[in-house]
Amino acid sequence: MSNSQGALRLVLGDQLSESLSALDDADPARDVVLMIESIAEATAWKHHKQKLVLVWSAMRQFAERLGARGLQVRYVTLDDPNNSRTIVGEVKRALSEGAFDRVVRTACGKWGLEQALLSLEVGVPIETREDDRFLCSRAEFAGWAEGRHELRMEFFYREMRRRTGLLMDGDKPAGGRWNFDPENRKKLPKGVRPPKRLRTPPNATTRTVIEVVSTGFEDHFGTLEAFGWPTNAEEAEVALQHFLDHMLPEFGDWQDAMAWEQPFLWHGLISPALNIGLLDPLDVCRRAEAVWREGRAPLNAVEGFIRQIIGWREFVRGVYWLKMPEYGRRNALEAEGKLPWFYWSGDTDMACVADAVRSARDHAYAHHIQRLMVTGNLAMLLGVHPDAVDDWYMVVFADAYEWVEMPNTRGMATFADGGIVGSKPYAASGAYIDRMSDYCKGCRYDVKQRLGDDACPFNALYWDFIDRHAQRLAGNGRMMMPLKTLKGMDEAERRAFREKAAALRSAMGV
Repeated sequence: MSNSQGALRLVLGDQLSESLSALDDADPARDVVLMIESIAEATAWKHHKQKLVLVWSAMRQFAERLGARGLQVRYVTLDDPNNSRTIVGEVKRALSEGAFDRVVRTACGKWGLEQALLSLEVGVPIETREDDRFLCSRAEFAGWAEGRHELRMEFFYREMRRRTGLLMDGDKPAGGRWNFDPENRKKLPKGVRPPKRLRTPPNATTRTVIEVVSTGFEDHFGTLEAFGWPTNAEEAEVALQHFLDHMLPEFGDWQDAMAWEQPFLWHGLISPALNIGLLDPLDVCRRAEAVWREGRAPLNAVEGFIRQIIGWREFVRGVYWLKMPEYGRRNALEAEGKLPWFYWSGDTDMACVADAVRSARDHAYAHHIQRLMVTGNLAMLLGVHPDAVDDWYMVVFADAYEWVEMPNTRGMATFADGGIVGSKPYAASGAYIDRMSDYCKGCRYDVKQRLGDDACPFNALYWDFIDRHAQRLAGNGRMMMPLKTLKGMDEAERRAFREKAAALRSAMGV
């Protein structure tokens, strides 16, 4: 392997794109691509077994792809006896064993690792390039945010629509509206179920990695039997096309719906592939737009899908880099509780929570309403410390990376950021879950009861939450109605909610 005074090009496990900026102008004769199966990164959180399989299988296949292009790849496997376990350690080892005149890398998605790489002193220059797979650079987002009293995704999203031209008719939004969310909040009618869902059977490389993970990381969360994630660009393309052809047309109507033992419904299931670089976000959005323009899917479905990518995905990344590291210490509601055990076991009589946890265990997945309004909402109502919520989301989901996870959990799910991401706490009683799902029909608890042994726990916890934080929330216009209802309660009822909530927290080990 010749590496005489070439560049060492670092490619991380979520940077598996042939268009990666670190690979631009790579010289096959002189440069070496460094890829590392890092034990430290795999165990910083005890990531779901399926996530480990996804990332390592995809990395191995990507390395083969680069080799087929003629690039030299230094691939450090888990079982390499000289594996130093860390990314920084492997950069140093590669430099000590080869003659390189510089390191070239793409900025990463984790604040701590980024700081470690930026501060690395190795005797040669380290060139850090923009991750231009995102549509809005960190500097551009900071420019957009400057001087704004509030950062609201809706206004950022409109700017991204104008910039990309997606769903635009000239300088106006297609259909005369920027946002069709009101059309996307339907409960799934009885008997309506999605078409059979395409899953990706493990290929040979994936099967090998499944064996590695099942024997070497058996104490990590989750099961492997139902693994079905794409692990290379071709598989991701097939999964995307299946969604565009068969699921997107009805995605809009039912995107907020939940149903017992229906973990996927009409959702895209492309975020794991998107977040490691197997799909290009702008290409995905343009193809979804084409489906609408060809008359094969309604505008509310396509707009809602595109908003999740160029709106939320880009927005939360921008917030993360704008506000870190202070953002990761925010705890605006002063929550100090522990995460209940059933977030790991699914052993709870709350049907909605049990179903979401089982989905996470078996598929490393739950859709955004299950994350926000079931597991996130419950953690916020209970007063679970945001660090514990962050850790859980990072462990259990295949698409979780700190830049996307933290603003969604610390911002949207728990309001720990005090309103940077969300305009209000997304607190809800059992009535919301009943309205958007069929969970309550088969639940041991009665969603109509607010107090008593058979009452849905969400109900007392909700009113206790509003009561505990009434002063904090008093200036929030979107919380006027629940605060007004609380004010109309007599003290005996409020006390009963407080006592019931305290008993629930105690029983749940919070």
